[in-house]
Amino acid sequence: VLTNHHLAMKMAQFPIAQNVTVVEGSTANMTCRVDYNDNTSLQWSNPAQQTLFFGDKKALRDNRIELVRASWKELTISISDVTLSDEGQYTCSLFTMPVKTSKAFLTVLGVPAKPEITGLSRPAQEGEEVTLTCTTSGSKPAADIRWFRNDKEVQGQKEVNATGRSFTVRSTIHLKVDRTDDGAAYTCVVEHIALGSLPHQVTEVLEVHYPPQVQIVRSVIVPQEGQYFKLECVSKGNPLPEPIFWTKDGGELPDVERMIVEGRDLIITTLNKTDNGTYRCEASNHLGTNRDEFTLYVYDPNALMQPGPDHALIGGVVAVVVFITLCFIIVLGRYLARHKGTYLTNEAKGAEDAPDADTAIINAEGNHTHAEEKKEYYQGAARNVVHLKSENLGFANNYALRQEYVRCIM
Repeated sequence: VLTNHHLAMKMAQFPIAQNVTVVEGSTANMTCRVDYNDNTSLQWSNPAQQTLFFGDKKALRDNRIELVRASWKELTISISDVTLSDEGQYTCSLFTMPVKTSKAFLTVLGVPAKPEITGLSRPAQEGEEVTLTCTTSGSKPAADIRWFRNDKEVQGQKEVNATGRSFTVRSTIHLKVDRTDDGAAYTCVVEHIALGSLPHQVTEVLEVHYPPQVQIVRSVIVPQEGQYFKLECVSKGNPLPEPIFWTKDGGELPDVERMIVEGRDLIITTLNKTDNGTYRCEASNHLGTNRDEFTLYVYDPNALMQPGPDHALIGGVVAVVVFITLCFIIVLGRYLARHKGTYLTNEAKGAEDAPDADTAIINAEGNHTHAEEKKEYYQGAARNVVHLKSENLGFANNYALRQEYVRCIM
């Protein structure tokens, strides 16, 4: 009869094994343990149900498989230089009645090969369409590929194909190149769990051929007689434009003793008025020719030292004149608006008995007795202003304004 203690021990007599994940080419340790064992043997079998070890006895001739530890409570074996074909379900058996087993799955990670970039067999020309392809093989599971242009990530088109137990991964980018792509570094980065934090990567530098671009840069902003002067022909192109040609006014440089060409620079040792003209820099490569022009005018240093007009003073005078004019217009506008009603009313009052508008206004003021005297007085004053034009004294029929105008003049 089994006691409770023996029953508990029988229940503890059960093998325990755990899944293992390793990287291809490394070593996998497979361990099987049992808490209680009454001298019963442990055994490891591979996915093909071939016995690897029975206790401490090796059953399969495979130099990669070794015994690590064997006891009544543990059986540990090692598989070195693991390949993808070693992946599968392994079985640990405890030979009791009946036999008790435990399963452990061995996962082997396929390491992706170093990537290769194709599509850059020759220099590209500006405007050409280029296809770059990055390929890596042997990964399991399938690797991830990322593209970078210098330090900025660009998107590629990914393609995955199974090759046996592993995968081949490709990523493609399509470019229409221009001169800004010349010298750009395109990097393919392969990321995979088997690589950890050290991904594989490869970089190719794009070479783009394009025609010259030319610009003339002068050394002095205001060239003067007697000065040293330099024109630099800044030319860009791939291949580099060589040589550089300088001309003046469509012909050769007239004074080779003072006008010296050094590489891409035109140097005039001592400027004078005869150097005035249009200078041209021309650069070429096998893709084309480009040029730039600069018109030189040599200034007299004595003329530059003469004082110019005081622009601040002129501006101040103009501002004052404008201000006074605006004030006059405002005052005149207010005066006309204020007297318009009075003029119309007075003219209406005296219009019945007056032979003309001037007499009507005088009569409307209530001074009929001296109307003729007032009229003669103002007419005499107007005749004394001989320099005034008739249109200045007769705008509208506004006698009041004419009266004020005559007083102002006198």
